[in-house]
Amino acid sequence: MAVYAGVDLGATYVRAVVGDGTGKELGQDKRETPPGPTGIAVTETVLETLRAACTDAGVDPTDVEAVGVASVGPLDLAEGVVENPANLPDTIETIPLTGPLGNLTGTDEVYLHNDAVAGVIGERFHSDRNPDNMAYLTISTGIGAGVAVDGHVLSGWDGNVGEVGHMTLDSDGMMTCGCGQDGHWEAYASGQNIPRYAREFYQAGDWETDMPVMDADFRAPDLFEYAGEDDFADAFIDRLATFNAMGVANIVQAYAPLVIHIGGAVAENNPELVVGKIRERLPEMVFGNIPEINITTLGDDVVVKGALASALTEGTGDREKLRE
Repeated sequence: MAVYAGVDLGATYVRAVVGDGTGKELGQDKRETPPGPTGIAVTETVLETLRAACTDAGVDPTDVEAVGVASVGPLDLAEGVVENPANLPDTIETIPLTGPLGNLTGTDEVYLHNDAVAGVIGERFHSDRNPDNMAYLTISTGIGAGVAVDGHVLSGWDGNVGEVGHMTLDSDGMMTCGCGQDGHWEAYASGQNIPRYAREFYQAGDWETDMPVMDADFRAPDLFEYAGEDDFADAFIDRLATFNAMGVANIVQAYAPLVIHIGGAVAENNPELVVGKIRERLPEMVFGNIPEINITTLGDDVVVKGALASALTEGTGDREKLRE
């Protein structure tokens, strides 16, 4: 029996699944992404996770016919590596992926994607319609998007199409992104940066709040717990909604998707306060067609399922390319 693998390297977790030729899952594993000390340590965790998923599936890594890999960026497709990832410690400069995974499995079919690009591959593959024009947006530790246009999943020459979290939405550059640049969408509305922006927003205004916004351990989930009960929390959530709607409007104007699926922990855990508010504001910002806006149909597994779908379809998510 032919088997295929999908690997998801995120800022928080590494996941791997092994499936058969239909995409049915046979085995899986999940581990925390190590904070270094180098990229090689991250690579080793990726390999260990795939080995464990193969063991869970009752197969050897050399039985794997093809591997789809989804990763935080930025990517260097030519070298098959991640270079200076924005949401991992600065000591992690280069994370080799395609070479080590090819060596482990003995296959030269290793397809590397930005994680959000893998998300749109997964949504497209598992959709009832296999739509030609769609997008997947993740609002999580970071922000990114994958886009399919006229049946083609866009990657770009270096693999970094869809790094929409690094679009400049604030020309004043009040907040600095993890990549080091100012004013990026991700610097305001990603899970990692919401606490920093909340503190800046609080200090810049005349607010009273019961929310522990200035505490060192304040996190994004704490903000949404105060929704509807705290004026500052509600005002700040509305501010985030404006940034999110601006970013989505830019995706719509650039790529004209008919549907956008939104995933990531920030969106999935707060669908009405994140996705619902994007729906409300989008008509005021878009010239032309307003796409259908949905929470991802695949939940927390969308990226790793997309990676597996990539392995099954030669990196495309197109079911017409499904292997026999």
